Amino acid sequence: MQPVSSLPTAPQKEQAVQKMFTAIAHRYDLNNTLLSLGLHHAWKREAVRSSEAAEGDAVLDLCTGTGDLAVLLARQVGSKGQVIGLDLNERMLDYGRRKIERLRLNGHITLLQGNAESLQFCDRTFRVVTVAFGIRNVADIQAALREMFRVLKPGGRAVCLEFSRPTNAPLRKLYDLYSFTILPRIGRLVSHDQTGVYDYLPASIRAFPDQERLKALFSETGFSPVSYRNLTGGIVAIHVGVKPH
Repeated sequence: MQPVSSLPTAPQKEQAVQKMFTAIAHRYDLNNTLLSLGLHHAWKREAVRSSEAAEGDAVLDLCTGTGDLAVLLARQVGSKGQVIGLDLNERMLDYGRRKIERLRLNGHITLLQGNAESLQFCDRTFRVVTVAFGIRNVADIQAALREMFRVLKPGGRAVCLEFSRPTNAPLRKLYDLYSFTILPRIGRLVSHDQTGVYDYLPASIRAFPDQERLKALFSETGFSPVSYRNLTGGIVAIHVGVKPH
């Protein structure tokens, strides 16, 4: 089992994570589908539903990667809405732009390079801010939450879809076996990765705050109310925080 101590320290984390994701960008979408057994599509649709994004809303998707959530959000906010996808990794964004062009959504989604811990947007800009499977990879989770809070309009919603802690003990054991043994082998085989990203990913999930702790971090940031919903037995959870008026 990969020890949590193998995770990079905070000062090293950003550089290490970006190097790893650059290496697997060309197989990122395929591996997401294979390694989640296709479930990530349903999880992302649930996250978009939880956002309650409406026609005409301005939406920001952090750690957007290749833009899967941004695409779903663009369809929800319609032609009068605006979706900005932000990611630190330019290679991932390149693949996302190709996807958006292929889907003919160029005029509806803008992909930008940027850091979730220091957003380049003004206060109270967006009605919805989302992040899917990315916040555990930032160096400072609380800094990212503070930035999400800052750029949201009063009454706006922050939605976080992330791997979490299965609620059932037998499922946790099975999930650990899959995550630390099977997943790295499949990931390396498909992506030809030599950087260790598929060892890092399950270790990062193990080190990430569980459902209640992440809820507390949202609350400490100022979101109220804060709620979460488990999917697939708690393998993933959707947290929703509202910025008070």
